[in-house]
Formats: sequence, C-alpha cells, structure tokens
Amino acid sequence: MSWSIPIGTVKGTVIRIHITFLLFLLWIGIAHHAQGGWTAATEGVVFIVLLFLCVLLHEFGHVFAARRYGIQTPDITLLPIGGVARLERLPEKPSQELIVALAGPAVNIVIAGILYVALGGLPSVEGTEPQNAGVSVLARLAWVNLFLALFNLIPAFPMDGGRVLRAILAHRMGYGRGTQMAATVGQAFAFGLGLLGLFGNPLLLFIALFVYLGAASESQAVQMREYTRGVVVSEAMITRFESLSPSSVLEDAVRCLLHTTQHEFPVVDGAGRLRGVLTRDDMIRALRDCGPETPVLEVMRSDIPVILQRHTLDEALRLMQEKRLPAVGVNDNDGRLVGLVTPENVGEMMMVHAARPARR
Repeated sequence: MSWSIPIGTVKGTVIRIHITFLLFLLWIGIAHHAQGGWTAATEGVVFIVLLFLCVLLHEFGHVFAARRYGIQTPDITLLPIGGVARLERLPEKPSQELIVALAGPAVNIVIAGILYVALGGLPSVEGTEPQNAGVSVLARLAWVNLFLALFNLIPAFPMDGGRVLRAILAHRMGYGRGTQMAATVGQAFAFGLGLLGLFGNPLLLFIALFVYLGAASESQAVQMREYTRGVVVSEAMITRFESLSPSSVLEDAVRCLLHTTQHEFPVVDGAGRLRGVLTRDDMIRALRDCGPETPVLEVMRSDIPVILQRHTLDEALRLMQEKRLPAVGVNDNDGRLVGLVTPENVGEMMMVHAARPARR
C-alpha cells in the first residue's frame, strides 16, 4: 500500500503504518492537549497506541490462522480506521475461512478477558468516557476490545462477520453464490446505516460507505476468481504487443508508448525469453529521474513469472494478486514468450462475460 512506512517484520509478515495514522496520532495529541494539557495529550496518545496494538494482534489472529492452511500474509497495514492484513489468497474451503475470520475477534475477546482478570472487574460503560480521569486506560481498553469483537462480527463485508456469513452460506450453496448473498446482506446493512447517518451522525455515513464499497469489492473479486478458474490462459492472454530488447533504452520505450495503447512492455532477449517488464509508470519516473538514455534493464521489473499457455487463467491471476505484479508472461513449450496477462485485459474479459447474458 502506498504512503505506508514499514516498521518491522514478524514471521515473514511486514508491519506497515500508513502516513495518515501518524497524522491521526498527531490530531489526537493536539485535541487532548487543548482539553487537559500535556498529561491529557500523553494519555490520549498512549491509549490510541495501545488500541492499535490490539488491532494489530487482531490481524495477527487472522495471519496465524491462515498460515495453518498454507496461506501467507505479505503485510499488515495500520490505518486510522483499523488494520488490513493482505492474504496472498482466500481460503479454499468454507470451514477454513470460518476459522480464519473468527480468529481475529477471538483475539480481542481474549485480551478483554485478560484485562478483566487483571483489573478485578470492569466499571460500567458510562464510566469509561475518555474525559473521566478516574478510569484507567486499561479499563477503557478492555471495553474497546469487546466492542471491536462485536463490531467485526457484523455480517457485512469487509468485516469478519461478512466472511463468517459467506463461509456458512458457501457450505450450502457454493462459494460464488454464497459471496453474492453475503455481499447483498452487507450492502443492505450499509444502506440502513446510511439512513441512520442522515439523521445527524456523519460517522455512520462514513461507515456505511466503507461497508458498501467493501461488499461490492469482495463480490467482484470472487466473481473474477470463479470465472477464471476454468479458463485456459491461451484464451485470455494478449498476443499482439510491442516488446523491447535488452539493449533498448528509455527513448525506445517512449516511442512504443506513444505509438501503442500498451502500458506494460515485455523485455525479450534474442531467444524469445522474457527478461522483465517495463511499466508505463516506471518508464515515466525513470525518464524524469535518469534521462532518456537509461537502459531498460535498469528500470524494468525482473520479478515477472511465466506460465505455460495450457495453464489456467486463475493461476496467472493468483500470481498477480499475491505479488502485485503488472503482468504475467505466457510461454510456449520451448520457453518463448507468446503472450501476456495483465489486470487490464482480465478486467475486460470480465466486462464481456457480464455483458453476454444481457445480450441473450
């Protein structure tokens, strides 16, 4: 995720803090300082840091549950609205997704239980307002963890409850249909929140928009996954494209960019083998920073995998999603590049697929 700063790695998962989270901490400190001076500002910032430590532990609950099924998590990003754990792929079985989804809220319940025992009980909810100086940070933290667990179990994407609902429905009606039903429930919930937000609570409007877009995104991602599962990559790959040679420079790439509609340019050697891919964004950035005579070998992405044309499209899609790749190369049996798969052409295939039933 752009605008995020890596702060450490745990068991192969990079922890990142988005720049907006740091701005959020600054805002909390200023707001509390205006109310009660430096003591209040320190306590406010410490509470938010501890709260997001609990959010981080929540995300690691998902991480370690997913790892049990061979699913890795490249990174976790902390945002002002919470944490985002990026799984390399979705669990294959509904029972696996159920366990992965419940692992996060379970962590919050365990934290709340530990704090309850340590504090010898908790004050009433009304007594946990931040301005109440008689209430400890840990007491508020215990209640917040209970709230996080309950809030995340709301049956709407992108909350964990939406994935729990999808897992239950998928067990009975299949993954694709279960996702559509769960997304519909989530969007209906978002619509209800939005109506409540119109009566004076702007925060509910923000949450409603977040839930609605999350449900739509999840439904689209699963539809793409279901559609690409049985499609052979040779039926979907781009076969007409301009390529660059290892001896090309950025000026050569610029000419190709201006004379075609391509955004990704494969760098192919004399034997027809893929050496890397030069993207439009990398090209423009290097042109500005290094100049037109820079060799493309110094700018291209060399981590582009290749698959055989008889493989399925969902394999190419999985590779692009796991490593955030601009393209995947497609080779023939002799190892020569014969095609490319890009997110753009997969998206175009999905649009055509969605339009065909309407024409019939």
